[in-house]
Amino acid sequence: MDSVRSSAYGKLFRPDNFIFGQSGAGNNWAKGHYTEGAEIVDAVLEVVRKEAESCDCLQGFQLAHSLGGGTGSGMGTLLMSKIREEYPDRIMNTYSVIPSPKVSEVVLEPYNATLSVQQLIENSDQTYCIDNEALYDICFKTLKMVSPSYADLNHLVSLTMSGVTTCLRYPGQLNADLRKLGVNMVPFPRLHFFVPSFAPLTARGNVQYRNITVSELTSQMFDPRNMMAACNPLNGRYLTVATIFRGIVSMKEIDQKILEIQTKNSGFFVEWIPNNIKVAVCDIPPPNLKMASIFIGNTTAIQEIFKRISEQFTAMFRRRAFLHWYISEGMDEMEFTEAESNMNDLISEYQQYQVAEAHEEYEEDGEEGEETEQDVEQ
Repeated sequence: MDSVRSSAYGKLFRPDNFIFGQSGAGNNWAKGHYTEGAEIVDAVLEVVRKEAESCDCLQGFQLAHSLGGGTGSGMGTLLMSKIREEYPDRIMNTYSVIPSPKVSEVVLEPYNATLSVQQLIENSDQTYCIDNEALYDICFKTLKMVSPSYADLNHLVSLTMSGVTTCLRYPGQLNADLRKLGVNMVPFPRLHFFVPSFAPLTARGNVQYRNITVSELTSQMFDPRNMMAACNPLNGRYLTVATIFRGIVSMKEIDQKILEIQTKNSGFFVEWIPNNIKVAVCDIPPPNLKMASIFIGNTTAIQEIFKRISEQFTAMFRRRAFLHWYISEGMDEMEFTEAESNMNDLISEYQQYQVAEAHEEYEEDGEEGEETEQDVEQ
């Protein structure tokens, strides 16, 4: 806490708003959610209430947390459900750092993440899935950094976070607030897990040779290498997409490029939601850039992430490994079983909408349809 206070950004925060316990949650979701976290959550809510009361027009809440450890996942989801109780009609936006495929910092990640995802399904309106490995890949491959630090990774996340709320803060030709984003992006209440990306991303040495145009931005935004979560959108289909352009850009050009992308890649968009790309334009670009754009995709490919966590969860839970740490904090085995089935339902829901159009065509054929539907499943 002191290092945050003495850093360059320390002066941004009101000193009374730093709230912390004497110990962490020790990578244990139950400690963060039920014991340690529950002790200080009232103090946190008090601060939230004060801040909310001094707002002119409260749009919602943004929560940045990680799902692998104990505090971000356990206490983060507890705070989220408490805020939900107090402000049921406000938007709940979370930026969740999901465990990466190759790098595992915490052995209990699968447990903590699965228990958190269950809470996110219930209580969040929009969840932006970010993972460190995808951010590292962007830094290595696109930005050509030799040894990226956490500051570099956080910089990428902060660009996206500020992009999502940019229309709330600056004037623009076409506005999108958090509620508009939610309404346009979430076709079914449970499917609110998004993959964000940012453009333009250019290696430092190449900046002066790049001419940033709308078409350059659009092609970069949809590039799988720019995605901040380790799932490949080419393996799934987009249910909905939101794009936020920043800077002085021509609306006509944007509409043209978006239409172009949708016609060229029509196979990657579900056809039962026509025109499923939302566009917003804000006049003020980020510092040091002429124009930039944020991409938010609701793609069925995100099931890859949940599948991976689910497999690791099952492997440990089958042996009841590490369970006693959670049970000693007052949890029940049923909670684990429930969280697991909830996550598996989410995966199959994404899968169902990925192949949705096939089913409808077959259903019209009546009896033949039943055979073909089995073939589809096979």
